[in-house]
Amino acid sequence: MFETVAEENVSRADVSTEYGSFKFGGKVIGENEPVFIIAECGINHGGSVDIAADMIRKAAESGADAVKFQTYITEKRVPKESPIFDLLKDCELNSDAHHRLYEVAQKSNIEFFSTPFDTESVALLEEIGVPGYKIASFDIVNLSLMRSVGKIGKPVICSTGMADEAEVLKAKEILSSYKIPFALLHCISAYPTKEEDANLSVIHSLQSLYSGPIGYSDHTLGIEVPILAVASGAKVIEKHFTLNKTAVGPDHKLSADPDELKRMVNGIRRVEVIMGDSKLGVAEPERNTLVFRRQSK
Repeated sequence: MFETVAEENVSRADVSTEYGSFKFGGKVIGENEPVFIIAECGINHGGSVDIAADMIRKAAESGADAVKFQTYITEKRVPKESPIFDLLKDCELNSDAHHRLYEVAQKSNIEFFSTPFDTESVALLEEIGVPGYKIASFDIVNLSLMRSVGKIGKPVICSTGMADEAEVLKAKEILSSYKIPFALLHCISAYPTKEEDANLSVIHSLQSLYSGPIGYSDHTLGIEVPILAVASGAKVIEKHFTLNKTAVGPDHKLSADPDELKRMVNGIRRVEVIMGDSKLGVAEPERNTLVFRRQSK
């Protein structure tokens, strides 16, 4: 049984069974907790460690809780004849780069983690000491990779793009079998995603399948949809992040730059205040109106 996150010396994989909340590094994800905001750096660094380091610093300054990268061996991720092989190869970060970026994140007081695409990458991230792992939508049906991550025993954030109910339930079964805390993220795997295709109602569908934290991984242009996702119940928001929206690359256009990320974070925090705590009863602003109630038997 997991201990509650309120106890001292709680480990990274401890979870509150009452609220489905769990520690992710120095943060807590779950009900009655601030939305966990991830700046998805992905491959927007173009393979430059200096740019990646600057992205981490800017994401921290913008108020994000975490930065996420992609860790892979290109030859294991796509075949050599793939049209994106050269792009991925150019953006591949080696072990030294990962260690340096992890140190930059620690100094910037922001969580650092990544999406592994192969077992060697899982081993590298574990060597670094990441607080948890991300499973990409493309790999929610990659049960072997999911088991490689699950057996480590750390928290997992899993995107559900393209997955049907049976596939989501299978992923839930596997992750649950390792007794690890995890969050499921609604995601539309289209780059970019049109606002009218965001289908935020899926957040409620996922809530009916899983009592733990549900979130949203965004690929729309702008920051309005992820803010609305919070009003729909998302407790994790992942948004692609870039330093330059006009840079060459597949994800820059749909990413938030530092100013947009800061405005998104502020928008999410405002929605959290507006949403309140869900408690029934007399609200503080109503106390002066109590005298006008008309009770009868």
